[in-house]
Amino acid sequence: MAGSATLESASTRAARTLFGIPDNRWDDTHAAGLSEAERLLYRSNLLGADLAITNFGGGNTSAKLKGTDPLSGAEVDVLWVKGSGGDLGSMALDGFSTLYMDRLLELERLYRGEAEEDEMVGYLPHCTFDLNPRAASIDTPLHGYLPFAHIDHVHPDAVIALAAAEDGRAAARDIWGDTVGWLDWKRPGFELGLRLRDLVARQPGLKGVVLAGHGLICWGADAKSCYETTLGLIADAARHLNKVRGDRPAFGGPDRQPLPAPERRAMAAKLMPSLRKRLHGTAKTGHFTDDAATLEFVCSRDFARLSAIGTSCPDHFLRTKIAPLTLDPDRLDDAGYINTALDAYREAYKAYYDRHAGPQDPPMRDANPVVILVPGLGQITFAGDRKTARLAGEFYTNAVNVMRGAEFLGGYRGLPESEAFAIEYWALEEAKLRRMPPPRALAGRIALITGAAGGIGAATARRLAADGACVMLSDRDAAALEATREALADAHGSDVVRACPCDVTDEAQIEAAFSECAREFGGLDIVVVNAGIASSAPLTGTSKDLWDRNHDVLAKGYFLTARAAFPLMQEQGGSIVFIGSKNAVAASANASAYASAKAAALHLARCLALEGAPDGIRVNTVNPDAVIRGSRIWDGDWRKERAATYGIDSGEELEAFYRNRSLLRRDVLPEDIAEAVYFFACDSSSKSTGNIVNVDAGNAQSFTR
Repeated sequence: MAGSATLESASTRAARTLFGIPDNRWDDTHAAGLSEAERLLYRSNLLGADLAITNFGGGNTSAKLKGTDPLSGAEVDVLWVKGSGGDLGSMALDGFSTLYMDRLLELERLYRGEAEEDEMVGYLPHCTFDLNPRAASIDTPLHGYLPFAHIDHVHPDAVIALAAAEDGRAAARDIWGDTVGWLDWKRPGFELGLRLRDLVARQPGLKGVVLAGHGLICWGADAKSCYETTLGLIADAARHLNKVRGDRPAFGGPDRQPLPAPERRAMAAKLMPSLRKRLHGTAKTGHFTDDAATLEFVCSRDFARLSAIGTSCPDHFLRTKIAPLTLDPDRLDDAGYINTALDAYREAYKAYYDRHAGPQDPPMRDANPVVILVPGLGQITFAGDRKTARLAGEFYTNAVNVMRGAEFLGGYRGLPESEAFAIEYWALEEAKLRRMPPPRALAGRIALITGAAGGIGAATARRLAADGACVMLSDRDAAALEATREALADAHGSDVVRACPCDVTDEAQIEAAFSECAREFGGLDIVVVNAGIASSAPLTGTSKDLWDRNHDVLAKGYFLTARAAFPLMQEQGGSIVFIGSKNAVAASANASAYASAKAAALHLARCLALEGAPDGIRVNTVNPDAVIRGSRIWDGDWRKERAATYGIDSGEELEAFYRNRSLLRRDVLPEDIAEAVYFFACDSSSKSTGNIVNVDAGNAQSFTR
């Protein structure tokens, strides 16, 4: 073990300031031109934009505004409150549910007590104002039963650190005296709303309340004062925690050094596919985090103790499960150890379920870990889609921040296990899950596409992403590749697309692209081998360089790409799709270098189909012909060379020539090829391998039989 001074400099200096002070971003000039509802939205978006204030999808804001009843025309009091399933940072006005205040308050007459409080959610739609379709959230009573015009309920790390600390109540009194109340843990719902109301009635001078194990709720007379109160209370908590910490190291100080960054990246790229193959059930996508805060935690002396406690805030463990899986960094190459660790986690999760589940509870959900922590390496999260995996990582990072602060206030404590189970398997959460749309056909699948900046490659990326796949784009043209990445990210979100410049004739670059894919997404399911070139020349005019260039890209490049894919797909299966050509099966004048290279790739696909079958790796080929529009190949010399071969003009006359040559007299577009690739990539072709699909509008020469 290295000396403590060395370890201190490597890991605990990551967060010498424990909690930051949130910035006041309120703009009076902008706010002055907004309606009351728009100012509520403005405040909400400002709060949600800072993940230290509230998590993605977490927290809620409200305002009690005047509205006109659509039937009577009378002016009525209306509660505007963030609706179920929204996100403060990105929501629009339609993200608020609206409820008649008088009807909402009348619900107390129907309340039969804490044991029956879940039924109160069913009454909320009867309070809806103006037929607003946005469903009200479980936190609506917290806002409706407090007498204040503007209310914020948020989950700032600094305040949850108090709420999850053994000495949190005393710390809150030290910070705020009698101006901020404390309410012991109670899960969100109608009962919590009534308890809050009663607490405020007993202590009329309060400007907010800390909800133990949960977060903060506070208020103001208008949107700006409410926003400033929220920021002020968070800043108070942050300053107190920073002062209490002083110069003491977090988590008991460092226990080991993190690996150097290049080694962490290489290890994550190797470990994530190994883990993913062993996660039972539906396909999952991964996310890797090795930021300073994460490394400080996983490399600390108190890591094992604290990680076993799990998370405290309901918003945290709904995303992360009650506790993470921790792995021994010295045994990551031992497949038997990995299998045993995952099996033990699943068995422990089942035991947790069996201890608490009653006859009315939902069936046990996925028992696999969501969060996996490795000392020296960082944090890996897996979920059914990339965004959810990333958010799980962010939520666990919030939990780590909470642990860091709570440890300086007498120690961190999680929720009692029974309470955690009650939240995780809450009937209302189950109902929310059932309302979610079914996953798309390629959700959780990961694809890598070579030649992704060209017409066929980009169209294929769009088609796969549209059905839920994560896509790693590769192309040797870095500028065109980045433009393609930006367009795909704009259409489908930045979580699902990454790009890595790559020349498929360079073995090292190929290996780097696949490693990047494994690290960014967790593994690989689909490879579209599409990078290509084309040339046209008579045999006597074909130089050795021209011959080699065709075979380097179209034969060796396909070989190197497939060879890199196989190890990632073994033990789990996958689909490799070669983009071939009509010329692979049909002879063509003045194209011997190109056609023979395509024929070699076609036969390589057949050979790989044989080799891959025992591991469930399917290898199929799509043979296009004359995909002119959007093609970078057809924009170059190939277009002129093929036109010269047939003695026609290289413009519209060439397109008409190929269209009229086909049996169906139709143009073949990049999107047509992408549709065939999609068929081979998805489960519809799960029993197909070694096959060829021609997408050429019909050409008798290329009939395969």
